[in-house]
Amino acid sequence: MKTYQIQLLEPNAERLLEELVKLKLISVQELSTPKQLFSQLLAEFRREESNLPNLEEIAKEVEIVRAKRYEK
Repeated sequence: MKTYQIQLLEPNAERLLEELVKLKLISVQELSTPKQLFSQLLAEFRREESNLPNLEEIAKEVEIVRAKRYEK
């Protein structure tokens, strides 16, 4: 099966695609815009909120990095 990205130049062309879908010759899936993809990514990060470090863990990591930097 091949996948194509099609840009409709004529609004009436959408009707033709709908007819092909009704005949079960093709399936149509609308692509997400970059803004929608970014929103989905943010929502995914927010769902995984339990994996976020707390302030103490962040402070410890900062101290470790600073110690390595100044030890050189």
